[in-house]
Amino acid sequence: QRQAADDASYWDERSKTFGINDKPNDYALSFLQLAGLQSGERVFDMGCGNGALALPCAAAGHPVLAADFSRGMLDRLENDAAEQGLTNIEAKQVSWEGDWEAAGILPKSCDVAFASRSIATSDLKNSLLRLNSIARRKCCITLATSYSPRCDDRIMRVIGFDSLVGRDFWYATNILMQLGALPEVRYIESTRYDTYESPQAAWENLQLMLEAALKANPDHDAAEAQARLKAWFDANLVENAPAEDAGEKEGQTTYTFKEPRTVTWAFISWNAERLDAYNAI
Repeated sequence: QRQAADDASYWDERSKTFGINDKPNDYALSFLQLAGLQSGERVFDMGCGNGALALPCAAAGHPVLAADFSRGMLDRLENDAAEQGLTNIEAKQVSWEGDWEAAGILPKSCDVAFASRSIATSDLKNSLLRLNSIARRKCCITLATSYSPRCDDRIMRVIGFDSLVGRDFWYATNILMQLGALPEVRYIESTRYDTYESPQAAWENLQLMLEAALKANPDHDAAEAQARLKAWFDANLVENAPAEDAGEKEGQTTYTFKEPRTVTWAFISWNAERLDAYNAI
């Protein structure tokens, strides 16, 4: 029942609106503070995206092995690293299900392994074990506490849905406990100002939210929900500032909603050595 993962082409397209100006952000700073890296540790960043974590880690002197299945995202990461004069990031194009060793990601080759908002796989246990297989000391992941980080809970409530609870972070914590780890769970609140190229793009994004909500609640009155959604949309969509910082053409404006939304992420960390020792018994 887990949501299907996106393919690389989705993130290749999204990479066009990702740039150095989004980094570092409050979410990334909170993640790195909780991760507690030690001086000089080598970091594996699986699902690195455009480098929200990889770039500040490298800037702080950590060698970084950054992996993602999106070539577009890796291109943005490498371009931003070059602009900052960072030479200690090694980028690899590979998916969660891919052959990591063939890509040069070797067992126990890094001190700490990250998976920040990137575990969207069909086998959660296998993904956790694969991440652990690379780390010598510690693993750190984040998973949404809501049904999906793309769903805005306040909008769902306005159109008549109860908050859609995500369970992946429950499952991950229990899986890790079953594997012998003693996972620590903290929470990061991430404020988002979603922006869109046009009112049509904003509306299409809300339609995806509605489809997800109706899938989870098939008995809900779809027509009533659609009408409420349109009323909320008309009352809350506003023009944003010019979007040069988002990499768009000069003078182009984007659209956003009057109030930002907050996504709460579960930050889960565990001692890789302990998990290895428990499963070697």
